[in-house]
Amino acid sequence: MGSQLRTICSIALRPLNPEGFPKTARSVIIRPAKSQAPQVKERYRSHSWTMTDLLATPDFLVIGGGILGVSIARELTRRHPDQSVQLIEKESTLGEHASGRNSGVLHAGFYYSPESLKAKFTREGNHELSNYCLEHNLPILRCGKLVVAKNAKQVSDLKSLFDRGLKNGVDLQWIDEVQAKAIEPRVKTFENAIYSPHTASVDPLWVLKSLSNDAIERGLRIQSNTQFLGVDQSATIRTSKGAIRPGYTINAAGLYADKVARAFGFARNHRILPFKGLYLYSSEPAYSLRTNIYPVPDPDFPFLGVHFTVTVTGRIKIGPTAMPALWREQYQGLNNFSLRECFDVGCRTAKMLCGSDALFRRHALNEIRKSSRRQLVHLASELAKDVHVSDFLKWGTPGIRAQLLDIRKRKLETDFVIEGDARSTHVLNAVSPGFTCALPFSRHVIDFVNKMVASAPSHHSDPNGPTGRSLNELSRRADPSRAS
Repeated sequence: MGSQLRTICSIALRPLNPEGFPKTARSVIIRPAKSQAPQVKERYRSHSWTMTDLLATPDFLVIGGGILGVSIARELTRRHPDQSVQLIEKESTLGEHASGRNSGVLHAGFYYSPESLKAKFTREGNHELSNYCLEHNLPILRCGKLVVAKNAKQVSDLKSLFDRGLKNGVDLQWIDEVQAKAIEPRVKTFENAIYSPHTASVDPLWVLKSLSNDAIERGLRIQSNTQFLGVDQSATIRTSKGAIRPGYTINAAGLYADKVARAFGFARNHRILPFKGLYLYSSEPAYSLRTNIYPVPDPDFPFLGVHFTVTVTGRIKIGPTAMPALWREQYQGLNNFSLRECFDVGCRTAKMLCGSDALFRRHALNEIRKSSRRQLVHLASELAKDVHVSDFLKWGTPGIRAQLLDIRKRKLETDFVIEGDARSTHVLNAVSPGFTCALPFSRHVIDFVNKMVASAPSHHSDPNGPTGRSLNELSRRADPSRAS
C-alpha cells in the first residue's frame, strides 16, 4: 500500500514536539498530488452508480441510499453472498441528503458517554474509515482537532471531556496553551486544550461512491427514483416503481425513517424533528488553518457548537447552525414545501418551545441569532485569531439533520435508536457522528436483524415464499441449531 499511496498522495509530517509535548503526536496531511488528482477523479467517474431494474422478490430490501443504507447493503452482500440485495432510493442519485451534505469530519469518539453506542462505533469507525480511505486511494486530511476553553469553568469541563475520552479508549493529549499554539498558531484557548490526533477530514461523496461500488461488485442492485409508498399485511411493499415482496426489509430512510417505520407499526413514540445546518466558508487560501478547532460542547444539547472545520481540500468553514426546520427538506426557499409536514413539525416544535423545556427554548433562540453571518463569525472569533467578517462571505450547501424526538418525554434522542422484528428493522436515529460510525454500525444493524430473525417462530413465514427463504437462511446463520 505504501508505494500506491506515494503515487497518488503527497504526504507532509509536521512534528509537534515543543518541550513537554508527547513525541508520539504528529499531524499527517494527505492530499491527492496535483499531477495525479485528475486520474483519481477519473477513476471514480468511470465507476458510476449502477441503477438496475427493480427486483420483485429480493431476499433483502434496504430503503435509503445514504451512507448508512449503502453500508448496511454492503454488509449484507458480504455476509449473505448467495442472496439478493436491493436498495431503493427516492432521489436520482445516492447521498442527496445528509450523507452528501455532511461536513466530512471523521470524529474520534470522545464526546459521548462511555456506555453509549456512539462512543464505541465512533472510535471504531474513525479507525476503519481512515484505513479504508488510504487503502482505496481516497483523499483524507489527517489534520487532527483542538478543543479549546474560554475560561476557568470551561477548563474544568474540558478536563471532564478529556477523562471521558480516555474511558472511551480514544487517543488524546492534554496540552497547555503554548503547545496548542505550536499545533495552530492562530488558536485561542484558556490555559489548556485537548488535542485529538486522529480526527480527519474526507470527501463524503467519494467515500459513499466507493462503498457503493464495493457492494455493486458483490451483487447489490440499486434502483433510484423509487419512493416507498406503503406496505400491506402480506409484507408487500408499494413503491413508485411497482410492488416489491422482499424477504426482509431494513429501513435507513433518514429524514423519513419514522414515516416508513410507522407503516410497519414501529416508531409509535418517536418522530423526526428536522434541524437545518449551514456552514460559512472563508475566502482565505487553502490550509490557512492547520487543524480543526472546536469549543467545549454544551452537555445539554446533541450539537457541538460553532467550530472551524478544515475540509479535505484545505478550505476553512465555520458553523454549523442547527435551527429547527419547518419541514423535512427545507433546504432552499419553498422548495420541497409540504403543508402537512410544516403543520406537523411546527406543532411539535411549538410544544417544545412552549412546554417546560427551557433548554430547548434557549437553544432555539441561540440558533436564530447564529443565522446572522456577523454573529456566526463572532462566535468563531472566540476560537482563533485574525477572524474577519469580510473573509466569510459564502454560505455552503444547507443540510438537514434527522434528529429523533421522543414525543412522550419531549426529549431529543442522543444515541442510536433501532426497532424491528422478524420482518423488518428500522434505523430511527443515526445522526452525527453517523457518517463516522457507518461501517461498525452497519454490522450492529445486521447483528440486530439476525437476533430478530432467530427469535421468530419457525412457522412465521411461508417456507416456499421469498420471505420464508430469507428468514430460514438468516435463522440458520444466526442460530445453527435451527438448521433442518
